[in-house]
This record gives sequence, C-alpha cells and structure tokens, in this order.
Amino acid sequence: MSDYILDDTVRVGDGVTIEPYAVVKGDTVLGDGCVVGSFSYVCDSAIGRDTHIRASRIVDSTVGDRCTVGPCAHLRDGAVVGDDCRVGNFVEIKHSTLAEGVKAAHLSYIGDAAVGARTNIGCGTVFVNFDGRAKHHTEIGEDCFIGCNSCLVAPLRMGDGCFVACGTTVDKDMPEGTFGIGRSYLTVKEGKASKYLKK
Repeated sequence: MSDYILDDTVRVGDGVTIEPYAVVKGDTVLGDGCVVGSFSYVCDSAIGRDTHIRASRIVDSTVGDRCTVGPCAHLRDGAVVGDDCRVGNFVEIKHSTLAEGVKAAHLSYIGDAAVGARTNIGCGTVFVNFDGRAKHHTEIGEDCFIGCNSCLVAPLRMGDGCFVACGTTVDKDMPEGTFGIGRSYLTVKEGKASKYLKK
C-alpha cells in the first residue's frame, strides 16, 4: 500500500515525485519532473514540468512550468499561474491569472485579477474584489511592484511599470509608470502611551 493517494484518472509524466501523505485526484495532469510534496492536495488541475508543490491545496487550477507553490498556498476556482512563478506561504489565488515570472511570496489574497509578467506582489497584499454585493476585477500591468500590506480596491486598472508604496490603499486607476502612495504620516506624541498600557 502506498503512503499517498493517487486516483487512476490522474495522468502522470516522466520523473514525477509524489511524496508521502499527498493526495492527487480527479482530472489532474502532472507534468514531467514535477514534485507534489507531502500533505499537498491536488484535484482537477494541471501542474507543469519541473514545478514543486509544497504542502498546498490546488483545485480546478493550472500551474505552469518551473514554478514553486507553497507551503500552505491555496489555488482555486480557475486560478492560472504562468511559467517561472513563485506562489509562497499562505497565498490564496482565486479566479485569477498570473503571467510569467510573477512573485507573490507571502500572505496575500489575489482574487478576480489578472497580474502582468514579472510583477511582484508584496507580503500582505489584498485584492479587494467584493463590495458587499458583487465581485469586481483588477488588472495589473507588467513589471509592477506592489508594496507590503497594500489593498487594491476593484474595479481597478494599473498600467505597466507602476510602483505602489507599502501600506497604500489603491482605489483609483494608475497610469503606466506612476508611483502611488496613500497613507497618512506618522504622528508621534511624547508621553502619551501610558494611558493605553495596562500596569
């Protein structure tokens, strides 16, 4: 008895590694040389050549060649990840497309979006796609840099080569090559902390 679960519907390429406690099910294709790491769950998805899945959940999605996913990433509802991408720790991608070379390394939510090639999504970035009644789309251009803890409020379009400073809420379109910063300046008040701190 194997130490992983592999449905007989799964198409497995040459040189594939499936590590202990992985589950691979449904209409799934594993490309040549890919690795499905321990504790991963892959269902009805396509995994590209030489891609490494680390303890992550991938359902109804496509991952390109030479990617790394995880640990603890979640791809769902038609997520498409291009070649040479990095989808890191605790990143969720839903109904979105990442073009070639996109990096989203930590703690981000990418929903209902298209992200252009070589764009970097900083730690803690949230694609704010739901207004309480309907889902909206975000489009990010190529070679953009999205700083940590940014919120991108859909519907939104950002051109190529944009830079968003960390902690910014982007709630209007940014033309190509622009810099966006939307946070208040820090105010430091001397001697005021004690009233907020319990003794």
